[in-house]
Amino acid sequence: MESLAQLEVLCERLYNSQDTAERTHAENTLKCFSTNIDYISQCQYILDNALTPYALMLASSSLLKQVTDHSLSLQLRLDIRGYLINYLANRGPELQPFVIGSLIQLLCRLTKFGWFDDDKFRDLTQETVDFLNQATYHYAIGLKILNQLVSEMNQPNPGLPSSHHRRVACSFRDQCLLQIFSISLTSLHQLKTDGRMLGLSISHLHELALSLALKCVSFDFIGSSIDESSEEFGTIQIPSSWKPLVEEFSTVQTFFDYYALSKPPVSKESLECLVRLASVRRSLFTNDEARSKFLDHLMSGTKEILRTGQGLADHDNYHEFCRLLGRFRINYQLSELVSMEGYGDWIRLVAEFTKKSLLSWQWASGSVYYLLGLWSRLVSSVPYIKGDVPSLLDEFVPQIAEGYITSRLDSAQADLQDDLSEHPLDNAELLQDQLDCFPQLCRFKYESSSLFIIKSMEPILQAYLQNGDDNELSMIEVKLAWIVHIIAAILKTKQCVGCSVESLEVIDAELSARVLRLVDVADSGSHNQRYGELSRQRLDRALLAFFQNFRKSYVGDQAMHSSKQLYARLSELIGLNDHLLLLDFFVRKIATNLKCYTECEEVVDQTLSLFFELASGYMTGKLLLKLDTVKFIIAHHTKEYFPFLEEYRCSRSRTVFYYTIGWLIFQEDSATLFKSSMDPLLQVFATLESTPENLFRTDSAKYALIGVMRDLRGLAMATNSRKTYGLLFDWIYPAHMPVLLRGISHWADTPEVTTPLLKFMAEFVQNKAQRLTFDTSSPNGILLFREVSKLLIAYGSRILALPTVSDIYGYKYKGIWISLTILSRALAGNYVNFGVFELYGDRALADALDIALKMILSIPHADILAYRKLAKAYYMYVEVLFGHHIAYVSSLDSLSFMHIVGSLELGLKGLDTGISTQCAAAIENLADLYFNTITIGEKPTSAAAINLARHIAECPALLPEMLKTLFEIVLFEDCANQWSLSRAMLCLILISEQVL
Repeated sequence: MESLAQLEVLCERLYNSQDTAERTHAENTLKCFSTNIDYISQCQYILDNALTPYALMLASSSLLKQVTDHSLSLQLRLDIRGYLINYLANRGPELQPFVIGSLIQLLCRLTKFGWFDDDKFRDLTQETVDFLNQATYHYAIGLKILNQLVSEMNQPNPGLPSSHHRRVACSFRDQCLLQIFSISLTSLHQLKTDGRMLGLSISHLHELALSLALKCVSFDFIGSSIDESSEEFGTIQIPSSWKPLVEEFSTVQTFFDYYALSKPPVSKESLECLVRLASVRRSLFTNDEARSKFLDHLMSGTKEILRTGQGLADHDNYHEFCRLLGRFRINYQLSELVSMEGYGDWIRLVAEFTKKSLLSWQWASGSVYYLLGLWSRLVSSVPYIKGDVPSLLDEFVPQIAEGYITSRLDSAQADLQDDLSEHPLDNAELLQDQLDCFPQLCRFKYESSSLFIIKSMEPILQAYLQNGDDNELSMIEVKLAWIVHIIAAILKTKQCVGCSVESLEVIDAELSARVLRLVDVADSGSHNQRYGELSRQRLDRALLAFFQNFRKSYVGDQAMHSSKQLYARLSELIGLNDHLLLLDFFVRKIATNLKCYTECEEVVDQTLSLFFELASGYMTGKLLLKLDTVKFIIAHHTKEYFPFLEEYRCSRSRTVFYYTIGWLIFQEDSATLFKSSMDPLLQVFATLESTPENLFRTDSAKYALIGVMRDLRGLAMATNSRKTYGLLFDWIYPAHMPVLLRGISHWADTPEVTTPLLKFMAEFVQNKAQRLTFDTSSPNGILLFREVSKLLIAYGSRILALPTVSDIYGYKYKGIWISLTILSRALAGNYVNFGVFELYGDRALADALDIALKMILSIPHADILAYRKLAKAYYMYVEVLFGHHIAYVSSLDSLSFMHIVGSLELGLKGLDTGISTQCAAAIENLADLYFNTITIGEKPTSAAAINLARHIAECPALLPEMLKTLFEIVLFEDCANQWSLSRAMLCLILISEQVL
């Protein structure tokens, strides 16, 4: 750099320029400051002399990267630390906020990385107090330092082993965190009573102090991040040393006060702090009396907010307050709540708040879950209440249940056609969350709740029968969808408070009969023309959910004998008195959906899911085969009867459809049934086989090939025994195998064709449940591998010759990883004697291994690790290769050998335990060969041993480096597969005695 002025110009271009080329040039020019440690002194010079904030930002961010990526000397880090503290004290008030933030991040990163290196690094908290003792801008800088310090200590950093991060975090937690939390509370108290800060926004200081308190109580105290949606991890494990501060009345009151005095976002952060405090572990408190006082304080504070409604007009406050109420269900039992003096008023206010929230469903849809969860937990605790203290739930729970149902029906009136993503029925995750909590409320007073549901449903069903205009029918269908979803959720939960099993079954039958009657109405008359309507799709999704939950509760041999009351009542109401009639009803609805829905993937997928659940059940699968509808489906599974098979967007559903059909066919164990059911596929193969070469690249051949490959994959997935697999194998081989080879040869450049074809072959060669067990005199295993070899060579040779495109994963890598999966499964299937190929001069094995080698060498290591599925397939193949064909690996040229072995070390360092285990197994096999043939053996005689000795001689540090990597992982990382790694370590230790 000729001058500081030029650097400042480059820095401004780097951060502000809209010209990509100009910004890239500036970035490349200035990169040296963050990569070369010789420029650290230059960064200090820039901080001392630069006039623009962008130059200061460059210096600060470059130093941060230097500290993170390089192992700087202890003295240099101490010097930088001291310089930063003085710099912030002297120049901090005049700097831009983003520069201050970057400098503070650098200071805190230095503190964390040097925590155990020198005592001075652990003095930062105390040094920050000096900033807080000044009623100037330094006060804000002090709060910012502590905020960043807690954040830095709580999150892992690149370049710092996770085990070291936890050691630092635990030490920081024990030595400093409580003091910092106390500082935050003291600051909040001082700012509330004396807000006089020279030139500062008091609301900004409030936000900084509250943010600090929130970061403290949100700290990962025990090394496992809190999942706030899970009750299991919802308790915060605050250390025992915090006990006096948590039990102190003013601690909780401070946050309630700040909520009352502040506006968003400060008020929201106050509630967030209360949410964390409400979740502290019960064992933290001195005794039950102290815990009761804490609970009473929380109830009093929330009761005041409920009474006044202060701040709840803000959506963020509203949501956070619902979360705070929801926390009562996690840490406190109903028996504890009812013993509180103000429980009656509190539960009444919560009930009123819940009912209002339900009415505001569109505004509070994401918050209602926490309220329903609270009431659900309270209801489930009723049987465990001792004494005569009234819980008042009998009064409020039925009102809330009815309020929820009413609000769902009212929501159907809303016109959301312009933004369908906002409709509650289209948000599957939110719908499931609410429906998981709601059934307990209905079951609490089941008779009254069921009567309300029936009274609500009957007039809607009558209106549906009268066939109004389209808009009216759409609204009715949405209302019916809500009711069916609610009934389905109720059936999923069979627990009931204060209701006998017989009564429960009778009520379940009453509700179910209405739904089953609705199915007949919806699929008859003019209603069967509405399948393209969104409202009808919502209704059918609800009906499918009902079928799935009803099946789980009341369908099956054992369920029928234990549910006599339900079937007796269903017989009286709609004439369905046994499983067979009910299953026939289900299957007719399944067939109707598959015939009528051609473009709605969601309904098709959910229908097929139900069909497979029925077919895969032991009893239900046997019963289905007795039904004429199922026999018809098995005999006529073509696009003429099921149009969704012709719709390309539903082509993935074909696999599930044929998986289910295959499951049913193979349950019958009849070769005649199998052959007759394959006639539709036979016609497709006949068409493809007769297609001339010049027409095989047409769309008709393309979609026929895609469809039949998906169909065959489904059938192959259903073969789980030697006999059923043999039926499919004899049908495909040798008659139809040439079509697969022809397809891969013509369409190698089209992933939408090659992917289903290769996935079928990956399924077909997998020896799951030992299904690929041929007779001792059968050559089928060898013949199958020869077909695999032909297919892989045809695909690999063509895909490698294609040019690189932008979507390299979809265009090339996806096909390669499926090919590697095919070869891995074939090599490890234990149904081929691979020695036969070399013995008789057959190149099938050698050519397959060669083309696989070319494919994996074409992929850079970085890309292998970047794509999860590719990495899993690659390392599975490498493990099989080293385990079964180590001689082939050792025969490779040095570059190829080092490429593969180098990838093993990268896999060991990755985060995936499965991949590191596979790498360890491959290394173990390599080291085992070396030990047995070279270390303890005489002069190597086998070709494999000679080649391996040559590779090790060319790179003598190879095995010691692997051993070093394994030791570092075991000693410094949290690895869950130490046993697998130790096997490889032992082999490497035995052949590296001179290193130890």
